[in-house]
Amino acid sequence: MTVFHRNETKQPLPEHLRGGVIAIGNFDGVHRGHQAVLQRALDIAAERGVPALVLTFEPHPRTVFRPEHPVFRLTPAPLKARILEGMGFSAVIEYPFDRGFSEISAHDFIRGILLDWLHASEVVTGFDFHFGKGREGGPAFLMAAGEENGFGVTLVDAFRDENASVISSSFIRALLGKGQVAEAAGQLGYRYTVEAEVIGGKQLGRTLGYPTANMQLPPEVELRNGIYAVRFRRPDGSLHDGVASYGRRPTVDANGAPLLETFLFDFSGDLYGEVSAVSFFGHLRDELKFDGLDALVVQMKRDEEEARALLSGVRPLGPIDRRLCF
Repeated sequence: MTVFHRNETKQPLPEHLRGGVIAIGNFDGVHRGHQAVLQRALDIAAERGVPALVLTFEPHPRTVFRPEHPVFRLTPAPLKARILEGMGFSAVIEYPFDRGFSEISAHDFIRGILLDWLHASEVVTGFDFHFGKGREGGPAFLMAAGEENGFGVTLVDAFRDENASVISSSFIRALLGKGQVAEAAGQLGYRYTVEAEVIGGKQLGRTLGYPTANMQLPPEVELRNGIYAVRFRRPDGSLHDGVASYGRRPTVDANGAPLLETFLFDFSGDLYGEVSAVSFFGHLRDELKFDGLDALVVQMKRDEEEARALLSGVRPLGPIDRRLCF
């Protein structure tokens, strides 16, 4: 698996990756709608015996145009690349998105990137994909360019869920903002997952009998504050069920920075400095302020029992979920 961070100083595409099927899109979240596009690209590549590649853009275009409102990324670049690798892609190309790139014409995008650099034999994208300055390039432009330059174009229609609603990253972000992680998982096709380094905390949990692995998530994460049933994956691949608190810890801290604190069941050991993943299976309750630590410990015992019960019966939602959370 190759991840390219490409700018003008980087090497040409290796020979064995040329002439492949290119899936193009932002794919934040790699949700079930994205998976319909991506799977089509994989199927075509397998039929023809050529590599399948993903062309995506970093950072998220909205972050470039509205830096004061950074977008809540469902899958930051490293996690997105790992999910795509697991699906079977040969390479993920993270093309640098900046104001300069946004000004290139649709014609130059096709000539400079798809043809001269990627040597695309087929392009697969969503039916509403637009590109080039002022979004001048759309599906009709892309298909005409394919005819003219000898590459195929496959447009995939909007994917609808069981209620005939179109699945979108913005809708999934809104679900997570309400703490509806089970509903978000139904849209994603896997449990919402975050990755971060385990950092030192105040070690209060340890004195209460509930030592936690603490992670600071990016400030733009809009997950609802509260208590969740989670699964924790260490860098060595080992999995641990647990219960996590996300928020500002009103009982013990007047103004804490948003922190994810995970208590791992049946585990003792040092996790500091490990970059680990936490997958969210269920929202147990909102964050509460308790009258002292005794009441907090009683509630934590209840939370642990509820999380253990919830996690004991979970099953994978699909191949991505199996790789991330099982």
